[in-house]
Amino acid sequence: MPPFSRLLVSVAAVAVLAPGCVHVVSETDSRAATAAAPASDSYYQFQKVVYQNSGGLPDDRAYFLRVLRNIGAHLTATEGEVEIRLVSFSGGVKVFQLAKADPELAKAIDAALAKGVRLLVCSNTMRALNLTIDDVHGITQDDIVPSGVAELARLQGMGFAYIHP
Repeated sequence: MPPFSRLLVSVAAVAVLAPGCVHVVSETDSRAATAAAPASDSYYQFQKVVYQNSGGLPDDRAYFLRVLRNIGAHLTATEGEVEIRLVSFSGGVKVFQLAKADPELAKAIDAALAKGVRLLVCSNTMRALNLTIDDVHGITQDDIVPSGVAELARLQGMGFAYIHP
């Protein structure tokens, strides 16, 4: 039997022997299903996420506020079915110092904390910037981690997805 005929017989056999086992989804069907999917508890499963905040030149403050807006959108999309930690180090720690004199920044930090976002700050950076817990807004001693970079790796090892906006 010629190769093409063998192929036709094989395809026919699969079609006869395995009805219902194959489901073909066109690209249009796939897009329609995605667009029609509701943003509800059943759409997103519980998530564990760690965001990185190492500053954003030229304006660490503006960058940090964008990160907090992203986190707010994440909380809304998942309807709160998410555990979020924000690890700040390097230039990202400066915003907590700025917040002591910046009511808008302090309010944004307080709002994130009120929504259950865990804010973690690098001890190495605190030491390098000669900052104490009294110099930063919204951070307690329990929020200080030995190393921001190592904390990102530790959390990823614990199953947290990593996001660096």
